[in-house]
Amino acid sequence: MKLPKARAAKRRRLAVLLLALLGLGTATALTLTAFDDHLVFFHTPSDVAEKKAPVDRQMRIGGLVEMGSLERTQGAPEVRFRVTDLENAIPVVYRGVLPDLFREGQGVVANGKLAADGVFRASEVLARHDENYMPPEVAEALKRSGRWQDVVGPGTAPPPARN
Repeated sequence: MKLPKARAAKRRRLAVLLLALLGLGTATALTLTAFDDHLVFFHTPSDVAEKKAPVDRQMRIGGLVEMGSLERTQGAPEVRFRVTDLENAIPVVYRGVLPDLFREGQGVVANGKLAADGVFRASEVLARHDENYMPPEVAEALKRSGRWQDVVGPGTAPPPARN
């Protein structure tokens, strides 16, 4: 039995529409998968302490380098220090040369992965670039903790005065 022409045309249009939707869905899924592989999220030490940060996934942490926490390994390019948001701190291990402006009490952002043992293994460490700079995420975390004004100490600049 043969379908009328109008019915056959409707079926063809429906088939083309379904194929187009399938292609669009596949393209969207592939795009989202590619983005997911390259997105790097920022977390504070408090996020890590509250188990909000993923383990063994590329991410970025930021805060202040805790005073007295910097340890250099003799004969190796490995450095250990702690990053704090003045509420919690996370141990960081970095193998490489630190930026010239890196020092205790200063703002820092580290890229890397959080290991299952709770140590952040940094692949890159970024330090502030002038006396008034602090990564925006770090400044926001310090403001949320209510300790923004406490960031004045040896080697740090006071917040700029507002007129």
